[in-house]
Amino acid sequence: MTKNSTIFIAGARGMVGSAIVRALKKDGYNNLLTPNREELDLTRQLDVEDFFKSNNIEIVIDCAAKVGGIHSNNLYRADFIYSNLQIQNNVIHSSYKNDIKKLLFLGSSCIYPKFTDQPIKEEYLLRAPLEYTNEPYAVAKIAGIKMCESYYKQYGCNFLSLMPCNQYGPNDNFHPENSHVLPALLRRFHEAYTHNYKSVKIWGTGRAKREFLHVDDLASACLTVLNKVEAEQMYEEGISHFNAGYGEDISIAELAQSIKETTKYDGEIEFEIDKPEGTLRKVMDISRLKKFGWEPKISLKEGLVSTYDWFKNTKEVRSV
Repeated sequence: MTKNSTIFIAGARGMVGSAIVRALKKDGYNNLLTPNREELDLTRQLDVEDFFKSNNIEIVIDCAAKVGGIHSNNLYRADFIYSNLQIQNNVIHSSYKNDIKKLLFLGSSCIYPKFTDQPIKEEYLLRAPLEYTNEPYAVAKIAGIKMCESYYKQYGCNFLSLMPCNQYGPNDNFHPENSHVLPALLRRFHEAYTHNYKSVKIWGTGRAKREFLHVDDLASACLTVLNKVEAEQMYEEGISHFNAGYGEDISIAELAQSIKETTKYDGEIEFEIDKPEGTLRKVMDISRLKKFGWEPKISLKEGLVSTYDWFKNTKEVRSV
């Protein structure tokens, strides 16, 4: 990948995509294609094919996805599997048909079994059943990984996959119920502080543990893979993707307390123990990606403060 490469970022207006765009521009990459949903509907095959034919694309970063937390994943199961399969099928196949030099496909740590050894290594994929609440989304992302692997093995395509843990940061979705746990809690605690609510309710017991990676660190991981790794190197190791995570996890109860302190809320925290809380623990082994010189730099405490500042100072916060 050179500074003059034409780079298509699918999902460039979302949290991850916008962070990747910032990182690319900072490093001197300016020939970027960043269409929004109105300009390019990635679920429409003919539209995606026409877009690829009309642009001399060299590099593709596919971070477009329909995402959400436990509530929305479980409630809108058909939407999650359909939309994500459509998007990635169109982008990956069009990349093959147009001889793209390199493609990076992004997914999620939910691809791993509900119960597996910790920290989670790349080779633990498909060893046991998935967590039920987000199974349709996970199946779609696993299909994307296997598409990239299969296009490499059959056609020699330089297609790679990167699976991050829970991400957070600017441009996240802050819906109080449909978003991921960190932005949802940030929104709830902010509103509780603003309106002087007596308590904030949280699904589950609070004992479940999650790993959180600031989106700017994820963008750095993406550039590391694009600049330093070829598909052959990854697949010859016997793996189909790389993990990207912070390397440490935290309980939801501890996260809630940290967000409570960040927002200066002084009310109570109530755990709704009859509600689902998903997989009890997920922390990723990131040793393989570290070998290429990448490691996360932004602590959770620092990231929470900067994300909350962004949330408070942004007029149009995404909440869907």
